[in-house]
Parts: sequence; C-alpha cells; structure tokens
Amino acid sequence: MSPHFAEFLSIFVDVVRAGSFSGAARRRALTPSAVVRKIDALEKDLGVTLLVRSTRALTLTDAGQRLHERALHLLDELADTRAEISALDGCVSGTLRIACFPTFGKRYVLPVIAALQTEHPALNVDLDLTERLADPVVERLDVVIRMGALADSTLIATRLAPLNRLLVASPTYLARSGAPSCLADLSSHRLLDKLHGPDLLGWRDLLGRPAGHGQDVVTFRSDDFEALRGAAEAGLGIAFLSSWVVGPDVRAGKLARLLVGDETWNKTTDGIYLLRSLRHPSAKVRAFTLALQSSIGTPPVWEP
Repeated sequence: MSPHFAEFLSIFVDVVRAGSFSGAARRRALTPSAVVRKIDALEKDLGVTLLVRSTRALTLTDAGQRLHERALHLLDELADTRAEISALDGCVSGTLRIACFPTFGKRYVLPVIAALQTEHPALNVDLDLTERLADPVVERLDVVIRMGALADSTLIATRLAPLNRLLVASPTYLARSGAPSCLADLSSHRLLDKLHGPDLLGWRDLLGRPAGHGQDVVTFRSDDFEALRGAAEAGLGIAFLSSWVVGPDVRAGKLARLLVGDETWNKTTDGIYLLRSLRHPSAKVRAFTLALQSSIGTPPVWEP
C-alpha cells in the first residue's frame, strides 16, 4: 500500500464531494492535473477503477461507492486519533474548518477568529458561510453551527445560546401604520419574509400559516438576513427575525419590539448549536468553542 494512501483517500473524498477534479483542486489549492494524478495513483494502488469519467460528470463505480463509505469513517478515525494526541500538548495550530450562516459568521464568528489567530499565529481558518445544512462528516468540517431544533444524530452538540425570535418594526413604520395589538392584526400589515423555501422564518408560529397566504400582504422578500433587517429599519414592514439578527437594533432604538401575545414561539428548546463529529476535540476546536462561548456570553450579547 502506498505511504500516501491516507492523503489519496482524503483527496478522493474531496473529489466525490465536489463532483469534479477541478472542484477538489480549488478546495486543496492544487491544479486539477495534480488531483487526477493522485486519484490515478489510488486506483493503481487498489487495482480497481473508482470513478467513471466523462466530459459531463464523474460517476462512482461500485468499488468507488464502497470505498467512499468506508473512507468517511476511516478519515474520521484518523482525525479523531490525531486530535486526541495533538490535544495533549494544547497546541492550537493547523487549519480549523467551520461552516455557519453568513450573517452569524460575519457578526459573531469572525471577531472570535481574529482574536484566536492573534493569540495563535499557527492557526489557519477556512470559514464556509452558507445557509445550506452543512455536514461535518461528509464535508470534512471541524465544526458546524446550526440553528433550530436539534435533530437526533451521531454529532456531538454544544449549545451556544437559545434561539429567540422577535417581531419588530421601525418607529417610522409604526408611526405611519400603527402597531398591531394582537396577532390577528398582522394580516392587515405589510410583512417581510424569507425568499426561497417554505416559511423559513417561522411565520406559521404566529399566523397559523406561512406569510403570504389568505389576507397577508408580503411586500418584501430576501434570502439574506441583513437585507431583511435593513428593510425593517427602512420602514418597509414588520419582520419576524431571530434576536441575534435584530436584538442589537432593538436595544439601539432602530427597531421596536412588538409584544403581541405571550411569545409562545420562544418557549421551545430551539437553540444555536456548535456541532462536531469527532469524539475528541482537537486543541483548535476546543479553543474556538471556548472563545465563541465567552464572546456570546450568558445571556447572549445580542439579547435586547
């Protein structure tokens, strides 16, 4: 077996994830031809074809499918062992791979990264700002920050904060349109909603249906939390957003919190979680987790 087997295996997983040699090459800062050579070497070492290559796509053979399933577990075991051993000396170094929501990452994760890298110059960070449900196992990520109800899984979760949602509008909007006195009044107001996907903001928890149904008037949609916050501040309508998005604006008086009902939607176990797949956190993961927890605080720094 080649002494580079683990490296080739990791590159193979990246190729499958990206669906192309060029995609894996970009992830690893290599040329596509270098990635092809390493996959060729892996196939030669194993004596089987792993990928059927065409001009349009790469397809796994049966052997490739089996190897990919095993490789995910093997690489996790190697990473877990390395993390366990390297954590013994507490050295915070190497590349920390994180995935989280774009707005949350820019507001709350980047400052923590900056402080960590100042304290630990040998630490590098890959920050994937995405709204898709990133998988730390399949995508070889050290940590993923997710929000909402925590589904049963083999991932190890650290709760960072509760996930509260606030009904808000700007003073300008309220002066013009008045404030709703009960949830039923919302159907006569201008509402702001998330673009793409059904009821991503959870309007159903207030209205009993997604926004835009029945008599609801949705005047602005966006796929970006910052844009929705900005639209609310500009007086375009009433928004229903997480406190980590709009809490600081409520505190600053740029938005007003509308207290209609008893906010039953916040009486849940929904939270903001840091997830990892490895049993033994590396020194870099442990340092990041503690720094993020400290930065967020209890209660969270964004709560109004």
